[in-house]
Amino acid sequence: MAKYKLEYIWLDGYKPVAGLRSKTQIKEFASFPKLEELPNWGFDGSSTQQAEGRSSDCVLKPVAVYPDSTRKNGVLVMCEVMMPDGKTPHISNSRATILDDEGTWFGFEQEYFLYENGRPLGFPEGGYPAPQGPYYTGVGYAAVGDVARQIVEEHLDLCLDAGINHEGINAEVAKGQWEFQVFGKGSKKAADDVWVARYLLIRLCEQYGIDVQFHCKPILGPYNQALDWNGSGMHSNFSTKFMRETGGKDYFEKLMAAFSKHCAEHIAVYGPDNHLRLTGLHETQSIDKFSYGVADRGASVRVPHSFVNAGYKGYLEDRRPNSAANPYEVASRILKTIATVPTA
Repeated sequence: MAKYKLEYIWLDGYKPVAGLRSKTQIKEFASFPKLEELPNWGFDGSSTQQAEGRSSDCVLKPVAVYPDSTRKNGVLVMCEVMMPDGKTPHISNSRATILDDEGTWFGFEQEYFLYENGRPLGFPEGGYPAPQGPYYTGVGYAAVGDVARQIVEEHLDLCLDAGINHEGINAEVAKGQWEFQVFGKGSKKAADDVWVARYLLIRLCEQYGIDVQFHCKPILGPYNQALDWNGSGMHSNFSTKFMRETGGKDYFEKLMAAFSKHCAEHIAVYGPDNHLRLTGLHETQSIDKFSYGVADRGASVRVPHSFVNAGYKGYLEDRRPNSAANPYEVASRILKTIATVPTA
């Protein structure tokens, strides 16, 4: 028997954006523990905006398990928050009741800023760097600095070690802004992986004295080339089995009509302060409009050339979710809209 370090991870009750919390317990297992072997565990919900002090018990229910290569015998345990009975989902539990389907695949493009001393990494004190242009997929100290690439490379390795299906990383449009992409099958699986990837990034940055900023528009300023800095999204690529294998132009047009009809419901769960990001500038559609177009990065939904060339089959990209959005809610809302469109 070996002693394993189980890092229980959960979402707190803060609004409008839930924060990540974690704590460790030590348990003995003959080998790397399976999900069904992991026990529920209590915590003080009065310290996480999830209970009152006079009745503060909440329960963590393990729902996904990952290896943690930063620790000997380390285990990352993604959890749902339950009421004291261990069976009833807590009101802050955004995972328990979402629509899920393993045949629906999601690819999340998670953008974020690295922050040091209260400003984006690489921003001079009390001012701004050169205008956007050289930073996207940039190479060299002037474009990306030194420590940022080290962080994103270490983060990539940590996620791959954990079994998270990363599909890529790159420097983004603004100074100090980066992106990673995660692919998963099913709303819960894909979103679990995004949350654990976020957790690993935040935890990794502790040792560098750097914070991770997921707000969708952290740098505000006059609308000009120098100061209207890029916002951060979580572009959400999606496909169902029907979209991948059958599709068709008629189905596609009906699907886009459904997305337009349910636009308000989408925006409601696509992240706070999205009006600051969805302005019609920087390859975004205005928040009060819905559009789609082939290879159009300024549309609400981008239609890849590969989708059209295959006979309107494959995946689509919803570009409206922002970097602070809850991927559980985003995936579920997309799937709910898809479910309103008949396939026969």
